[in-house]
Amino acid sequence: MRLSRKKRQHPDNSSASSDIAFLLIIYFIVIAGFNVNKGFLMTLPARDSSRLILKDDLLRFDLDDSGRIVFQGEIVGIPQAERTIRSAVGTNPNLAVILTIDPEAPWQQVVSFVELAQKLSVDSFSFTMKDSEDLTGGSS
Repeated sequence: MRLSRKKRQHPDNSSASSDIAFLLIIYFIVIAGFNVNKGFLMTLPARDSSRLILKDDLLRFDLDDSGRIVFQGEIVGIPQAERTIRSAVGTNPNLAVILTIDPEAPWQQVVSFVELAQKLSVDSFSFTMKDSEDLTGGSS
């Protein structure tokens, strides 16, 4: 009795590599759903809301080009800024913290200050970049 032999297929014609590619695509689609992007969660005011903030409720900080925090003309550290904000939040429930950032400031200092505002549950927090006119001393 003679057994029939199957012809060997050439490896280029194999569908195994396409099966593996399909399984890898499915795998990456599934794990992409589990990749959660965490960032700063801040509540922003609605577009049509109008909120009045008194001048006494403003707390202005500047971040200079070397990453130093300046408050009322004095250089302060993160711990001193935290104490200042914490005491102001206790006395002014409508407190708004404003951070003006020099474009050359280290990004880590900006992130640290934003984390501080989030940690202290500041309801109104705003930050802006200094204009080039502000840096050169020009008038607006």
